[in-house]
Amino acid sequence: MDLFAPEHRRDPYPTYAAVRAATPVVHVPDARSWVVLGYDAVKRVLTDHAVFRSDAAPARGQAFEWLLFMDPPRHTRLRALIGRAFTSRAIAALEPVIRRLAEDRIAATIDRGEIDVVAELATPVPMMVIAALIGLPADDWPMLARWSEAIVQLGNTIVGGDGARAGAVFAAADVEMAAYFRAAIAVRRTAPRDDLLTRLVTAEVDGELLAEHELIRFCQLLLVAGTETTTNVIDNALVCFAEHPDQLARVRADPALLAPAVEEVLRVRTPVQAMFRATAEPVELDGVAVPAGAFVIAMIGAANRDPRRFPAPDAFDIGRTPNPHLAFGHGIHFCVGAPLARLEATIVLDALLRRWASFELADPAWPSRPAFHVHGPSALRILFTARAA
Repeated sequence: MDLFAPEHRRDPYPTYAAVRAATPVVHVPDARSWVVLGYDAVKRVLTDHAVFRSDAAPARGQAFEWLLFMDPPRHTRLRALIGRAFTSRAIAALEPVIRRLAEDRIAATIDRGEIDVVAELATPVPMMVIAALIGLPADDWPMLARWSEAIVQLGNTIVGGDGARAGAVFAAADVEMAAYFRAAIAVRRTAPRDDLLTRLVTAEVDGELLAEHELIRFCQLLLVAGTETTTNVIDNALVCFAEHPDQLARVRADPALLAPAVEEVLRVRTPVQAMFRATAEPVELDGVAVPAGAFVIAMIGAANRDPRRFPAPDAFDIGRTPNPHLAFGHGIHFCVGAPLARLEATIVLDALLRRWASFELADPAWPSRPAFHVHGPSALRILFTARAA
């Protein structure tokens, strides 16, 4: 079976299950990769950074100085720096901003009875939130979203996507991003502000300021990491609720269940399906020998439906306890923005469920995101009945 075939993107889980039942670690020569599908093995790949290196993983023609592709000790120092922007206090301060953005976006469509959630809500709100955090104009969100998508599509080239086109699109976006962030950085150096970009510009790592190209890469990573999961979890949650009205009824009856419902969405329709590593030495995973220097794809989406870890793994059960999914990764690369993503998703979904008396998918065969390592609709039209004001 082709794990990465485009026709599987809407629902890759039956393919994951079939391949995992045959072998939980599979060599895919066409992708020059070893794909890991079992929960325990994926968790080890994400955790054991001495054996499964992050800094060697993007060796497919792209050398990004992103935190995602760093290992200790530099990763430790830079993560501590970025972590200052994601403290519980900083995230709590964003709550009214998120709520206002969500309410304004919902209000703009409430009289229509129809919305493309991806284009009109789930993409712009997280983009505007991360823009506010970095210190960028909120109105720039369409341009930021276009750049983020150019970065995401690079990952798809790992498994046979149109590498030439994706590379050209990213190269053009990279030039634009460099000029945009270079100008923003220059402003902060002469007129500091109370924002994340100023803190990055003035911070020292190992006694030195970050170089301009490092600052630009930081901003690029924040665009993707700060929005991708949130966008997809909002969209995927609405798909799950539409397909499982019994679970939606539970949330409507008890709004406190919305938070665990978000966790179950993260598990059952994992927004970021895969992470990449490279082996520093030979290793055995689930009884399969993986050589040194192997490119490893840890399929988080498959791990989160491993029946050895999750009873009835394909069931959408908002009361699932415990729910130790790996949607935000694990170990030193656990997503630093996870609390923000959870907060945004919960606020947006709460606002929707309060304003919509009922809703349904206008197109149950919604189109999927084209990249294999992210999971969610590329468009999601919802028909709804608004509650009386």
